[in-house]
Amino acid sequence: MYINKLLDAYKQAKNYIQDKQIAADLGIDGAKLSRIRKGDRYLTENEVIFLAEHTKTDIHEALIYLAADKAKTYKAQQAWQDITAKLSSQGFERLSLGITGFMAFGIGIRQCALCILC
Repeated sequence: MYINKLLDAYKQAKNYIQDKQIAADLGIDGAKLSRIRKGDRYLTENEVIFLAEHTKTDIHEALIYLAADKAKTYKAQQAWQDITAKLSSQGFERLSLGITGFMAFGIGIRQCALCILC
């Protein structure tokens, strides 16, 4: 489970010894974090983003793996496994760069359009 790796990375980044320290930072109780570790519960998107930002993990990657972990049916699990395998083989950096480049291109077009209108 990817989320356990993210939790462990956060624990290491903060030099924490116990999971209850992570739970305190996330504002959840230790029992919920224990159920998350077991796969009975899941982190929220905001919690995953918080952990990703503090471990210098790509937020896109973390959210994709969260969705993959949440998949309930066999077919959905297989689909997410295929998606994550394809993205891993291409490198998540390319995904991030592609999204960033698209956004920058969109900003450039808007600025150009505003210049023409002025």
